[in-house]
Amino acid sequence: MGFIIGISVIAAILFITVIAFLSRYKRCPSDKILVIYGKTGKNSEGGTRTAKCIHGGAAFVMPIIQSYQFLDLTPMSIEVNLKNALSKQHIRVDVPSRFTVGISVEEGIMTNAAERLLGLSIANIQDLAKDIIFGQLRLVIATMDIEEINSDRDKFLTNITDNVGAELKKIGLKLINVNITDINDESGYINALGKEAAAKAINDAKKSVAEKNRDGAIGEAEAKREERIRVSGANSKAVEGENTARITIAQSESDKRIKEAEAERMAVAAEKVQTAKALEEAYASEQSAERARAEKERATYQADVIVKAEIEKEKIQIEAEAEAEKIRRRAKGEADAILFKMEAEAKGAMEILSKQAEGFEKLVKASGNNSQDAVMMMIADRLPELVKLQVEAIKNIKIDKVTVWDSMNANGEGGSNTANFLSGMMKSVPPLQDVFSQAGLELPSYFAGKKAEKEEVVKVEAETVNVKEEEEK
Repeated sequence: MGFIIGISVIAAILFITVIAFLSRYKRCPSDKILVIYGKTGKNSEGGTRTAKCIHGGAAFVMPIIQSYQFLDLTPMSIEVNLKNALSKQHIRVDVPSRFTVGISVEEGIMTNAAERLLGLSIANIQDLAKDIIFGQLRLVIATMDIEEINSDRDKFLTNITDNVGAELKKIGLKLINVNITDINDESGYINALGKEAAAKAINDAKKSVAEKNRDGAIGEAEAKREERIRVSGANSKAVEGENTARITIAQSESDKRIKEAEAERMAVAAEKVQTAKALEEAYASEQSAERARAEKERATYQADVIVKAEIEKEKIQIEAEAEAEKIRRRAKGEADAILFKMEAEAKGAMEILSKQAEGFEKLVKASGNNSQDAVMMMIADRLPELVKLQVEAIKNIKIDKVTVWDSMNANGEGGSNTANFLSGMMKSVPPLQDVFSQAGLELPSYFAGKKAEKEEVVKVEAETVNVKEEEEK
């Protein structure tokens, strides 16, 4: 049972597939063109073919990669009421006409129709063809004289067929028929030509009648000599008729020239009016162009000056903000550096004070917890530096040159004047005891004796003499 169902399903699928493929086989009626588009292969020149056109017969339209449409070959009648067309003689004429066109079935032109008309409605195709016909009809009239258009209609229709037919082929259409209903001009030139032809025919007829009458009179005169008076009268009438005919002809010629002059005047006036209109439109166009140029220059000025100034202003603002940010960061960095330096100096000072306190504590312990003895030990350790500082008080005195006039006679105190001078200078140095007293300290008793004081003075004097000798050298 399952096998039978499977066979049935496969058969149904095959049947549907065959039906679908058969539905893609399209037959083309005789009044239509089958246009297959999509992937249609190459054309005769080796390029990609945009569409495949078939008139009559049938073709298979491949699913997915191809599609199709029909172009209707039913002729289309287009009414073209051309007015004020300018002829070669600059005379404007009205040419009401009717054109019959249809889609061409020629091999190359069918492709043009498929490319340009496929999908357009009949009304759209008629409008497109009407625009082309209007332009080519004006072109044909501009290359012909009024006499040719009026008298030689075959040449006129041939020119229209050649120009209009060639342009219609470019969009895939074929010109089937042209029917010119009437030709008129606004100046009445064509009517004047008709009247001229009618007057000429009448004059020819009158001339023929006069000639026949004259021949009859002459025959009658030859036959009947006695009737010369009548013949003379007939001859005079004939002459009178001829004169009348000549007057009529002259009048017709005068009317013709008047009409021609009037037509020329109207043509010149119309040409001047058109020239004035063209100049007016040109001036209006130039005025619009100047306005557009002024707008462009104003926009350019705004873009070049105002926008540039705004950009420069924003640039200065951004640079100022960037400089302020840079200064703020630099100040913050300097402040952080100063803070770090002060913290480091504080830590160093704290460390030095801590170490000094530890050293002083150890010194006090070494002195048996007697702070006075500890101070004495510190003073004894720094005593050479204190004495040196005392001596430095006069050591750094700059004496470039000292001239001493000494008679080398001993004074009452038992010394020379030079020795007394140096001794007095050394006495100007404060004693060590005074230095300690000014610092709020008391010099130990074993430093305060006279003997020690004398030895200290002698030592200082000896150092002073040595300093003097070094200065003199």
